[in-house]
Amino acid sequence: MKGLFNLSEVATYFFRKKDPNRKTNFNLRAMHKINKISILMFLAGIVYFIIKHW
Repeated sequence: MKGLFNLSEVATYFFRKKDPNRKTNFNLRAMHKINKISILMFLAGIVYFIIKHW
């Protein structure tokens, strides 16, 4: 049950350092930006849902 509420991976996704040995291109950068936006929107929706139904 502890593993279900472990948000450390979400938090570290936003604060990772870039790997200098890894090549990046526009598609990869765009994918990561979209992932970050979707995570933030999901968390905002959860907060809104909790506030509205409390």
